[in-house]
This record gives sequence, structure tokens and C-alpha cells, in this order.
Amino acid sequence: MSNVAPIQHNGPVAEQASAGTARVARIRREADGVVGIVLTDSAGGRLPDWAPGAHIDLVLPGGTTRQYSLCGDRWDAHSYRVAVLREPSSRGGSAYVHDSLREGDLVGIGGPRNNFALVPAPRYLFVAGGIGITPLLPMIAQADLIGADWNLLYGGRTRNSMAFLDELGRHGERVRVEPQDETGLLDLPGFLGRPREDTRIYACGPAPLLDALDAAAIDWPARSVRTERFVARERAGGGGDTSFELTFARSGRTIVVGRHETTLEAITAAGADVLSSCRQGTCGTCETTVLEGRPDHRDSVLDDDDRQAGDCMLPCVSRAATGDGLVLDL
Repeated sequence: MSNVAPIQHNGPVAEQASAGTARVARIRREADGVVGIVLTDSAGGRLPDWAPGAHIDLVLPGGTTRQYSLCGDRWDAHSYRVAVLREPSSRGGSAYVHDSLREGDLVGIGGPRNNFALVPAPRYLFVAGGIGITPLLPMIAQADLIGADWNLLYGGRTRNSMAFLDELGRHGERVRVEPQDETGLLDLPGFLGRPREDTRIYACGPAPLLDALDAAAIDWPARSVRTERFVARERAGGGGDTSFELTFARSGRTIVVGRHETTLEAITAAGADVLSSCRQGTCGTCETTVLEGRPDHRDSVLDDDDRQAGDCMLPCVSRAATGDGLVLDL
């Protein structure tokens, strides 16, 4: 992940990639291994508006950035809330947040961006696995606000590891909480029921859960299911990459993207400015307009309509689909 700056306790934050600077107003334990963080503008001003499904970049030490879903009140213009799971294999992100971040610290933030927007529907089914509950909380609040019918199926390893249970408790029977050590794996076919045209399914969680959901919803109408993944979907097939020509439309310059480098690496090496973060095709930060050519989409962000249109791509993971190359709006 690139274009980041280290956190400094109660000091200035470099402006390398952050769109702003926020102050940690509150840190609270939300479950075993999960802390909730409330952020406010460092100057006391208004924060950018956002909608359910949005995430922000949190600038962390060591030259890394992490993305976290906004899970607070979207109508509160002066604070953001995120929740961070301690990852056993943390490369410094979650471990720093849990062990070193303190109330009053200044951090860089970027965004918000939304690749998981809630589309209007009369009925919703929400499925969460573990920390995947975070982007769904504002969606549930929005569904309540507009009077839509909805239900949530929420799974986790244990009840103590599942965040925001008290918050969800006020919704009564709309929420099914099923820890794996009590009930086993989630009964996705039973929760989904028969396919319905009026229903949209939103899910976030680990890959095995989302893969199982895709299988359970195979007979549902197209575009019924929207998912957000923690890590990029594994690429099918094992074919090698080939070199291709990439043209910058604004300058007319053409470069070659080598078989052993990503499109984003080649763009950056050529001196073009593309904001990036995750470099795994999961955050959408580097989305770039495609003017000519057909992309080979390898991200976990774009939906089927975006892929079919072929007018944008995530160069951190995607390449040209043919030997004809690409022309990008750069």
C-alpha cells in the first residue's frame, strides 16, 4: 500500500496521502479482539458526508494504509466511527491500533469512498460474518429509516467475539445471532428462502462465507447479491501474464507494462499520478477510466455491469485482456 505517512502522537501528520487529519476522540472495546474508534476533525470542523457502505483510509505507521468501513451515524457530520479487528497475522495495522493508538492522537484519513452502496429496495437480507457486521450497521439504519423490510443473519466464532450485539439487540427478531460454537455454520439457504425479485442481499465477511452465499443464491435473480470482501477473490486459472502497451490519453505517451509488473507499478514508474491504497483490488482507490481497449478485470470491487461496460479498471491488479493494449484517461 502506498502514499502514506506515519502517525505521530499528538503531533502533525504528513500530508502524503491523507485527505485530512482526524483526532481519535474515543477508543472502546466492542468485543473480544475488536475495538471501536470514533474520529473527529482535528480542527473541529465538519467531516465529509458519506452513505451506507462507505469506507475511509486510515493512515498508519510504517508506510501503510488500512481501509475501514464507516459504521456510525451517517447523519453525524462531526464524527466517524470504525471498528478494528486484531488480526493474528497483522503486518502492523491492527496491532498498532490495538496496542499503541490512544485517545487524542492525530491520524491521517482519506475518503470516504463507496464501492458497496445500498441500492433502493423494498426488502433486504443482510448477512455478516465477524467484523463484516461493520458496513451493514448503517445499511440497517437506512432500511429502518425508509421503512423497508429487512432481516440480518450474523455469525461469528463465539458470542463474545461478535461486536455491536447490544446495538443490534433493539431490533428484536429481525436479527438472528448465531455464533459458530453454539449453532454451527450459518444456514444460508434457510435464511434466504425462495428467490424474490423485490429483495437485495448484502453480505460482508470472510471468503468461505461469501463463497457459500454465492452458492446458496445461485437461483436468485441477477444482481440480487452484493458482497464486500476482506481480501481479493482468488484468480481462476494459472495462466501467466503477458506484456502489453498502455497509452496515456492526455499526453499521448505509450509505455509497455511488463509481464512481471502490475499496471499500477508501470504507471507509477512512468511518473503518472494515480492515488492507490490496498494494491489488492479490494478498496477501489485507484479506479481509472478506460478510453480504449478491453480490461482483464481481476479486482473484487466492480460489479458485473461495470465489468461488462469496460470503461474503468483497477490498475493495481487488472491488466489488458488482449494484446491490443489499453488507453487510459491519464
